[in-house]
Amino acid sequence: MKKLILILLILPVVTATNAQSKRAKAKADKIITANLQSHINYLASDKLEGRRAGSAGENLAMQYISNMFEKYKLAPKGDNGFIQAFEISEGNSFNSPDNHFSVNGEQLEAKTDYYPLSISASAGAKGSVSPMLREQDQIWFWNVSDVLEDNKDNPHFDISSLLKEEAETDAKKGATALIVYNSSTQADNILFNKFDTTAAVTIPVIYITQQGLQKHFADLTGIYDIDLNVHLQADNRKAHNVIGYINFNAPTTVVIGAHYDHLGYGEDGNSLDGAGQIHNGADDNASGTAAMLELARILYNTKARNNNYLFMAFSGEELGLLGSKYWLQHPTANVNLNYMINLDMVGRYAADRKLTIGGYGTSPTWGEIFQTTTDPNLEIKFDSSGSGPSDHSAFYRDSVPVLFFFTNSHPDYHKATDDADKINYKDETEIVDYIVNIINAANDKGKLSFLKTKDAEMRSVSLPVTLGVMPDYGYTGAGMRIDGVSKGKTAEKIGLKPGDVLLQLGDFKFVDVQTYMQALQHFKKGDKTTLIISRDGEEMSFDVQF
Repeated sequence: MKKLILILLILPVVTATNAQSKRAKAKADKIITANLQSHINYLASDKLEGRRAGSAGENLAMQYISNMFEKYKLAPKGDNGFIQAFEISEGNSFNSPDNHFSVNGEQLEAKTDYYPLSISASAGAKGSVSPMLREQDQIWFWNVSDVLEDNKDNPHFDISSLLKEEAETDAKKGATALIVYNSSTQADNILFNKFDTTAAVTIPVIYITQQGLQKHFADLTGIYDIDLNVHLQADNRKAHNVIGYINFNAPTTVVIGAHYDHLGYGEDGNSLDGAGQIHNGADDNASGTAAMLELARILYNTKARNNNYLFMAFSGEELGLLGSKYWLQHPTANVNLNYMINLDMVGRYAADRKLTIGGYGTSPTWGEIFQTTTDPNLEIKFDSSGSGPSDHSAFYRDSVPVLFFFTNSHPDYHKATDDADKINYKDETEIVDYIVNIINAANDKGKLSFLKTKDAEMRSVSLPVTLGVMPDYGYTGAGMRIDGVSKGKTAEKIGLKPGDVLLQLGDFKFVDVQTYMQALQHFKKGDKTTLIISRDGEEMSFDVQF
């Protein structure tokens, strides 16, 4: 009887404690939700014009994050206060308004109807000319169809060197400009390579696309009034990482990161619904940045003090993980990295978009932690891979265990419709709570050991075939350099390695990641072709079957 009375006395105390705990969590969650809304509403506002890396909008976001770090009492860990600046080289461009090309008074559309070649002089020319005639001190035309036919079976044919040779010869003979076109349907691989460092010739050199040829030069025997000017310029812009630190004098440091840059007006060609509109990027990645800021606020008073915490808001992620790679090459803090948590697109949890946690396989300790750390309010999918097209991949490549939190893609991804009113703030709050629990559970695990995992391929890219490689988005040479090779995929089977530079697939050459993706569009499963690469300066050829 005494035991029963004792149990009855304890039960009300336990019930009261549980109720008190629930009230405390509800109160704390209310603060998190309000802060997430405040952060995302500002970062994803039109005022910031899409936070393109190196833009005025990115600068405003940088100042906002810096102010929040200061408010939350983080120590500055950049090169200049909280800031680490880095240059983004965009190569040469023809975006200047000084570029123009008119035929009979009608302006051609750059990139669609024509584009200058990287060997072109920055100069102008005009005259009444026929594509069939070559007169002294006039604009000349060159149809490459014959040389393509003559070299269709020549595996060593390089049209780039032939273009330069033709332009130099024609300039000496009296041409004031050279307009290149292809009247055949054979692939010519004439591209604008913005990173080409070949010395320019002395005259403008312009390529007319098939569309431009049909629209503006339907009669190749006709006479056309042409007025053109080429102005190529080297484009560089300065982007900024924002870095704050909580120092508990622990032997190891945890990195908690999120990229805060987005697409701006789509100027870099990465918009999925056309350039010209502000891409606010509420989910990608104002949501991750806001969650990172909340974790900074919460962890300042954490009891999990066996690690220090380095908070990093990266820029340049949308251009190829530039900010995170730059920090790893130029670290602003002398710390012993334990593990890295990356938050990228964590604001759209829904019935058809669960929470994915990547990097599960990058340390054996993650398995132990997740066995004891659950959240009944979240449906979770685990992915073992440590790689992928977000900033955790750069740390994984540096042998740091990672976790990647992601509520998956959606119809607004990389579109101007990714706005703050579509964020699921309630479940993003739950995700922040869950990450705090994971950090607490990892507190007494010491330095986590690292494991290499099977590589994941690019997300949100729809292609008919793939080789199974991760591009090095920061590579500025000609071609597409491999950052990683997926296990069991075509690339590994034929012997490709990280560092290989892919140059040509079948008839299609490419100069960067974008033109590599375009080349893949020409193939389907089952197709056989030849892949040409450069490895340590030596050109190599591989037979490929998709």
